[in-house]
Amino acid sequence: MTTTLFTFLISFFVAGAILSLIWSPKKSISNIISNLFSIIGSLIGIILGGWILVTRETTSLTFVTGLPLFDISLRFDMLAAYFMLIIGIVGLASSLFGMGYMRQYFKVYNTGLFGFVYNLFLLSLFLVVTASNGLYFLIVWEIMSLTSFFLVIFEHKHHETISAGILYFIMTHAGTMFLFAAFILLYGATHSFDFAQIRLLAGTIPGWLKDTVFVLALLGFGTKAGIIPLHIWLPKAHSAAPSHVSALMSGVMIKMGIFMLFRVFLDFFPNIPLWWGIVVLVIGACSSLLGVLYALAEHDLKRLLAYHSIENIGIILLGLGSSMIFFSLHQPTLAAIAALAGLFHTLNHAVFKSLLFLGAGSVITQTNTRNLERYGGLIKVMPYTALFFLIGAIAISGLPPLNGFASEWLIFQSLFAGIRDSSIGLRSLFLFAGGALALTGGLAAACFVKAFGITFLARPRSTESEKAKESSWMLVVPMGFLALLCVMLGLGAGSVVRVLEQVVAQFKLFKPTEIIVQEGYTIIIGNG
Repeated sequence: MTTTLFTFLISFFVAGAILSLIWSPKKSISNIISNLFSIIGSLIGIILGGWILVTRETTSLTFVTGLPLFDISLRFDMLAAYFMLIIGIVGLASSLFGMGYMRQYFKVYNTGLFGFVYNLFLLSLFLVVTASNGLYFLIVWEIMSLTSFFLVIFEHKHHETISAGILYFIMTHAGTMFLFAAFILLYGATHSFDFAQIRLLAGTIPGWLKDTVFVLALLGFGTKAGIIPLHIWLPKAHSAAPSHVSALMSGVMIKMGIFMLFRVFLDFFPNIPLWWGIVVLVIGACSSLLGVLYALAEHDLKRLLAYHSIENIGIILLGLGSSMIFFSLHQPTLAAIAALAGLFHTLNHAVFKSLLFLGAGSVITQTNTRNLERYGGLIKVMPYTALFFLIGAIAISGLPPLNGFASEWLIFQSLFAGIRDSSIGLRSLFLFAGGALALTGGLAAACFVKAFGITFLARPRSTESEKAKESSWMLVVPMGFLALLCVMLGLGAGSVVRVLEQVVAQFKLFKPTEIIVQEGYTIIIGNG
């Protein structure tokens, strides 16, 4: 079943890319074909990820290429399935949105070529999370980086777009060089690029080499995730790309860095030093706080949202860093809860940030500007966009009962556990992280009060805002879909946590029966 579904997934994305290119002279047809095939491919990804999460089956496939050290090795486990589900959800909404959004480019740019690159980009995301060989992983990682680069510079007639693309190209390839060095070191220690072999022999790797791999992986994957201070490419690239691409980059692509940080730090290495977790926790606290401070100073709607991606990556790292600290202190249950919280926020951020970027795209298509000061009064003429943007704003601010509150509350619980059960030194660290998260939440709420109020309330401050009207159903429906998910993931948080128990059990941090979930947000630690 897994192999069959994945074969169909690859086939639809490849077909969508090729047919979009073939039909590129007929831009309307090419646009429909491109997005229709990406919608079907994303649906298959959702089904495949859901199937693995329900059956809890792990499938490994290896295709021998005959080339030295290089095999196409795939692994479909619970962690990969969870991220495939995230990719599929955001890919589905973004592709439907793109079917209507791309019409504005028909007379100016080659949308057929865009559809070709767009489908390959989506395919590369699925290939990254299922890769199980270091060299093969670097190849699909590079495909993801190159295709996203071409999507960023799609509006190449604008100088700032090219500038943003060049900066992104430089930063992403600098990160890739760190990753290449990390895998070379792992090969030197294990004589294999296969993830299973690395996982098996990780306990025999010398401490200094593991520390070096940790630093290289943090730099490489952290660059893609946009952590402070490696974030400089992110606000420019996300704001330069078409809005549904921005949703994919912010909602999914930067999560590929998070995916591999979980994979390397918790899945590869059975014993991790305490300082690893401390470094990740401090970076998470700084990224969350500085990201929201940068956002408060922005008047460009898409750049404001991009800085909030940095903020939420920091929040996810608070969960991962806490988990690593608890794991090194031999507190597996607390480690599992923290890892679970980080993964839950990864899903939630993908949903509400994609919703907000699509909402921004809807506003921009009607007003032809990203400047907040040119908006105003749009709630009267764009009521659906306003409603869905408001839901996303409430979710990203961490307010109940939406999904952002559920995962941030779990991360708070992890930090509180660290304050309660740690030594004096670590207690101060957890206090700092908890304070940073609390301040981040308050500032995020203030930022989105400003963003929503300036954009949708009061009176129009430009002719464009006065003449705006509601976007077409192809733009409104995907926003409604993601808004509904924000509500469902918040109210159904208990069910999500029960699924995530099985995902983090893959890391062998704890037994699934050690966590009991009651009443949605309450976690009780027990013995089964």
